Amino acid sequence: MKSSIRRSRRAAVAVALGSVLALTATACGDDGSGTGGSKGAEGSGKGEITFWDTNGGVRTDIWKQIIADFEKKYPDIKVDYVGIPAAGAQSKYDTAIQGGGLPDVGGVGTAMLAEIAAQGALEPLDGRLAKSPLNGHLSQNLLQVSKAAGGGDTLYQIPTSANNGTLWYRTDLFKKAGLDAPTTWSKFYEAADKLTDRGKNAFGFTIRGGEGSIAPALDAVYGQTGITSFWNGDKTTVNDPKNVAALEKYVALYKKDTPSADVNNDFTKMVAQWDSGTIGMLSHNLGSYQDHLKALGKDKFRGIPNPTLDDGTRVQVSNPVDGLGLFKASKNKAAAWKFIEFAVSHEENSKFNESAGQVPANTDAAQDAWIQRSEPTKLAAEALNGGSTKIVQLPYYLPDWNTISKADNEPNFQKLLLGKTTAKQFLDTLADQLNKAQAEWKQQKG
Repeated sequence: MKSSIRRSRRAAVAVALGSVLALTATACGDDGSGTGGSKGAEGSGKGEITFWDTNGGVRTDIWKQIIADFEKKYPDIKVDYVGIPAAGAQSKYDTAIQGGGLPDVGGVGTAMLAEIAAQGALEPLDGRLAKSPLNGHLSQNLLQVSKAAGGGDTLYQIPTSANNGTLWYRTDLFKKAGLDAPTTWSKFYEAADKLTDRGKNAFGFTIRGGEGSIAPALDAVYGQTGITSFWNGDKTTVNDPKNVAALEKYVALYKKDTPSADVNNDFTKMVAQWDSGTIGMLSHNLGSYQDHLKALGKDKFRGIPNPTLDDGTRVQVSNPVDGLGLFKASKNKAAAWKFIEFAVSHEENSKFNESAGQVPANTDAAQDAWIQRSEPTKLAAEALNGGSTKIVQLPYYLPDWNTISKADNEPNFQKLLLGKTTAKQFLDTLADQLNKAQAEWKQQKG
C-alpha cells in the first residue's frame, strides 16, 4: 500500500511536469487559458484580481478585513475573494494548473509549494522583492525556509507567518521541585526525571507517539546534536551517529518519565492529557496556547522555544511556513503584487497574525504590542528572527516527503518506543528512503 501511494504521487508530479513541458512547447505566447503553462501579463496595475484563501472558513474574516483595507487604499483594484478549505487546496491548484482557472494570488504553504512550483505555475519573486518596500523587513530565516521548500534558491512564496516548536512547562510544578526553567537540553532531561513519580501518576514529559510524531522527534534530535544541515552532499545526516545517540536518549524517556498512553497520542490527545494532569512538560507549537490558558490559567505554565545546547546554541528544524504566491497565468501581475505587498506590510501582517496566533514574517510586525503581551509568541518570534538560530531545512520539496514522514515512519516510531526496533535501525531506514527520494528528485529535475 505504501509503495503504491508513493508511486501514484511520483506519477502525479511526473504527469504534471510533462503537461507543463507540452504546454510550453506548443503555445505561441499566452493562450489565455490560465493554466500552469500560461505566461500571463504584467497588466495595468488596476482592475480586478482573484485571491484564493487556502484556509477558507478559518481565516475568511481576517482576509476580508485585509481586502477591505487594500481596496480603500487602492480603489482602482477590486479583489475577488475565494475561500477554499485547507484539505482541498492542493487538488484545487492541481486541477486549475491543468485545466485553467488559476487565481492571480493564492495562499501557498511550504507543504505544497514545491509541487506547484515544479508545474511551472508560480512567478519567481526574488526580483520583485528586491525592489519592494518589504525588502529588509521580512524574516531571513523564513525566507530561507521558503526558498528551500521551493526546491532550490528561487523565491516562489512571500512568507506571511510561521508556527514554531514550543516547550510548554508547568511553572507551579517546577517551582515546587526547585527546578530551573528547561531552557537547555540538560535541564530538560533533569526536569523530566525529577518530576516523575509513577506511583502518583505524575510524569516529567509527554512524548508524541501517534500521528505527527516524526517532526517533533527530528526537532529534538537536531536540537541536541547541533548538526545544522539535513544533507551532507546527496546523503541525509538524519542517521549520523550523533543523531542516533540523541534519539536513543529522547525515546528512553518513554514509560520511564512519560505515560505509557503516549505511544498512541496525536497532538489533540497529548494536549488534553497535559492540560488535565500533572505532567511537567509538553512539546508542541504555539497553536495550543489558548487550550493551556483555559485549562490551567496564566500563572501555572510558560511556553518557551525548544531547548538549546548548554552553550546557548539553538538548532531547530524548519516549521511549515504560510505564504502568498503570484501565479504566472495572472493577466494583472502588477495589481496582484501590490496586494501581496500590502498583505505582508507591517500593519496588515500584524493584524493577520494576531488573529491567527502565529509569528509574523514581517519583522516590524513581530515587535508589536500584542506579541510583547504574549510571551510564548514573543519568544518564538525572537527565535525565528534571531540571527543566531540555525534552522535545519526539512525536505518539503521531495514528492515523497509526506509519505516517508507519515505513512512509512510513524508506525516505525511507535515500534521504536515499544522497543521493537532500535534508534539506529529506525534512522537508517528513514535515511535510506530519503536518499533514494533525493536521488530520484534530482534525476527528475534534470
